Amino acid sequence: MRQTNLGWQSKLILLAVLPFAAVNAFFESSWYLARDPRTALWTIGLSALLGLITWRARAATLGAAATGATITASLMFSTTSGPFAPWHTALIPLLAVSIMAFAATRIGRGKKERLGKAEARRGRQASQIAANLGVAALVSLLPAQMWLVNAGFVRGTLAPPPVFYLGLAALAEAAADTVSSEIGQVLAGQPRLITSLRAVEAGIDGAVSLAGTLAGIVAAAVVAAAGAWALGGRLTVFAVASAGAVFGLFFDSLLGATLEQRGWLNNDTVNFLSTASAAAFALLLLALAPRPGVG
Repeated sequence: MRQTNLGWQSKLILLAVLPFAAVNAFFESSWYLARDPRTALWTIGLSALLGLITWRARAATLGAAATGATITASLMFSTTSGPFAPWHTALIPLLAVSIMAFAATRIGRGKKERLGKAEARRGRQASQIAANLGVAALVSLLPAQMWLVNAGFVRGTLAPPPVFYLGLAALAEAAADTVSSEIGQVLAGQPRLITSLRAVEAGIDGAVSLAGTLAGIVAAAVVAAAGAWALGGRLTVFAVASAGAVFGLFFDSLLGATLEQRGWLNNDTVNFLSTASAAAFALLLLALAPRPGVG
C-alpha cells in the first residue's frame, strides 16, 4: 500500500543541509570580511540577488529562495581561490542549473497540469531546493575536502579543488533529472518503466523515455561544461561530472520505480539520494584514477 505521509523526509533533508550551508556561509563571510571584503560582499550580494530573482519569477517560494541563496553563498565561498572573480566559482554551474530548470518546468505546462505533475505556480519549496542542491553544498565544505585528501582518494595538486568534482556531478545530476522529467512528459512518446520496460503512462515514477533521457544527458553536459570552464578544470572535470550525473539520472529512475512507487520514499528523498549517487560515482572515478587533473 502506497504511503503518502512522508513529509518528515523533506524536513529531514532540509535540516541536514540548511544549517551546515548557513554556518559555512556565515563563517566564510566573516573571514573574508576581515581579510578581503570585496569577495565577501560580491558573494553575499550575488547570492541574494539570485534568490530575489528566483522568488520574483515565482520559481520558488520566499523560503525556498532564501535556502537557495544560502546554498549559493556557501558553494561560492567553497570554490573561491586566488583573485576573486564570480565567474570562476560555483555560481556559473548553479546559474546553468537554475536557468534550465526554470525553462524546462514551463515547457508544456498545460499537459503537465492535466497529468497532475506540473510544478506549483508559486514555485519550488525549500525542501526541494535542499534536495537538489544540498549534496553539492555538503561535499564542498572544508571538512569534506580534508577528508577526501586524507582518505587517499586524491594525490597531488589538482585544479579545481578535487571535492568540486563531486559537487559538480551532483549539480549536473539535479539539472539532468529536472530536464529529463519535464521534457519527457511533454515531448516523449510512450514511456517505459526502467525496471521492466513495460509501457506506462507519462509522469509515472520510474518511467523513462528516449527523448527525456537524451535531454537529461544534454543538460548534465551543459552544467558539467559550465563548471569545468568556471573552475579551470578542463576535460577531466567535465568527464567526471558528466559520468556521475548520468549514473545518478538512471539511479533516480530506479529509485522512482521501486522505493518511491511503494511509498517508502518521497520525491525529495529520491532527488537527494540521486545527487548523492552522482557524487559517489564521481568519487569512485577519482579513486580509480587518483590523478585526474594531470595532463
